[in-house]
Amino acid sequence: MAKKESTFINMVATLFLVTFISSAAVGYVYEVTKEPIEQAKLEKKTTAIRAVVSDFDNDPIAEAYTINSSVGLLSCYPAKQGDKLVGTAIEAITNKGFGGTIKLMVGLLASGVIKDIAVLEHKETPGLGDKMDKSKSDFSLQFIGKDPAKTKLSVSKDGGDINAITAATISSRAFCDAVQRAYTSYMEEGKK
Repeated sequence: MAKKESTFINMVATLFLVTFISSAAVGYVYEVTKEPIEQAKLEKKTTAIRAVVSDFDNDPIAEAYTINSSVGLLSCYPAKQGDKLVGTAIEAITNKGFGGTIKLMVGLLASGVIKDIAVLEHKETPGLGDKMDKSKSDFSLQFIGKDPAKTKLSVSKDGGDINAITAATISSRAFCDAVQRAYTSYMEEGKK
């Protein structure tokens, strides 16, 4: 087989062909994985809702609504027994984390008391800020049963009632900020 001469047109054609095949492969993989990724996110959200609110017999995701907060819209998932509201799961967000955005699912009872909190997403430092997750430490357990109307949801260094994660005060402050933001926004305009 004869060796082709390396010309500008041959190089551009080869580069175009390689780029086209690569982008087609990436597009194909995206289409194939898009649905399973969305399904996994929905399952994670459903699991988080079940973890943070009392037993319910409705479909909170189908009855979801949004409320305004200082960082944008927050999704609320009402949990009901029959027609009675037993709690609401609020997808809270803050951009004040050490690693950036932190997303939580905050469960409030109908009275406004915190039932539980689940971490949905974060990029905090492993071994430090990631201790906000229940599987890594008991940090989030101190919020359970607290009434934000009577408890100052900020770290003790800032005069609050929450003990920060050792060596992760910024992450602790961000966690408190997300919980407080969810509660305040819900009490101001989200209670349905």
